Amino acid sequence: MATPLAAFAGLWLLLSQPWTGTFDTSSTTRAFSGERPTTSADAASLLALSDEELLERIRLDPQALGPLSIGEPASGRLFNGVPMRADPRLDIAENAQIWTTHETIAALLEAVDTVHSLFPDTHAIRVGDVSDEDGGRLKRHLSHQSGRDVDLGFYFTTGAAGRMVNGTQKNLDLPRNWALVRAWITRTDVDVILLDTRIQRLLYRYALSIGEDKDWLDRVFQFSRGYADARIQHVRNHRNHYHVRFYNPVAQELGRRAYPLLVEAELMPRPVHTVRHVVRAGQTIGHVAARYGTTTRAIMQANGLRSTTWRAGRAYRIPVKNAPLTADAAVIPPRLLPPFTPPALEAVEWPTAPPPSIGSGGDR
Repeated sequence: MATPLAAFAGLWLLLSQPWTGTFDTSSTTRAFSGERPTTSADAASLLALSDEELLERIRLDPQALGPLSIGEPASGRLFNGVPMRADPRLDIAENAQIWTTHETIAALLEAVDTVHSLFPDTHAIRVGDVSDEDGGRLKRHLSHQSGRDVDLGFYFTTGAAGRMVNGTQKNLDLPRNWALVRAWITRTDVDVILLDTRIQRLLYRYALSIGEDKDWLDRVFQFSRGYADARIQHVRNHRNHYHVRFYNPVAQELGRRAYPLLVEAELMPRPVHTVRHVVRAGQTIGHVAARYGTTTRAIMQANGLRSTTWRAGRAYRIPVKNAPLTADAAVIPPRLLPPFTPPALEAVEWPTAPPPSIGSGGDR
């Protein structure tokens, strides 16, 4: 049963820790630039405040809210974003936009630390875009707007590549890559991992070869059985990197509640939501702009267009002014845990699903 985010927030500090019950803040702190404006406990405690109390905090010190993830990955904002900084385990691309939240960084490093625990001589993994400083549209992405999306390269048998390189049977370090993916799925609140099916198949076959449970893998990989809620899904142009999206229980819920108050305090612009529109033959940008009550310029900016030329049959994002951002609390699904850990991975402890209760018949 899925957990509403508002109810989940109070448990976040426990559930977001490494599953052994201890929380190592050293690795997380190394990935933050400068002093943290608030601790995770402080941010979670803000959720208990009334709207009036929250507005007063905003007026006194908006930085004390910490990073907020507002709206959706493809139509959102970031408030008080924190940048990742150089780390021995991370090879951050020179021109990458790496503004994000504490929760996203913690989830990212939780999996990276797992790989390094299993394989101490692991090279740094390439980090691409996360979000801009205040979120919103990045020219080269449809999403990456609210600090919850991260692009990462692969682990290679030949060492760090220094750029995003297509993965193949020959160059992928499958043990390390599978440990990374498995850690995201079992140790973090991952929303989805976007990955080309060709890479999915390599990971799937490797996981089977070391004895992973096939039924569990079929829930993890979309290509296998086509489950709509599979954690790893195919998207074109994702053969040279992972696109990982995490839930941010505290940053999302606090952002949802604080956003209208931040607008009221004139600390953030009024919401601009985007809708998906498939262009029909003969439709011009001007026609569509008039239909949605927006402007040609706004549509061009939302889609990175340099001219008013666009293609019939293609989907574009149309900005709709003053539409609400996320009105309801997000829902965090339960983590998808395997029934056991294969011997090849037993050098570190992993969370596993509890056995079915007697009389349940093992129903899924």
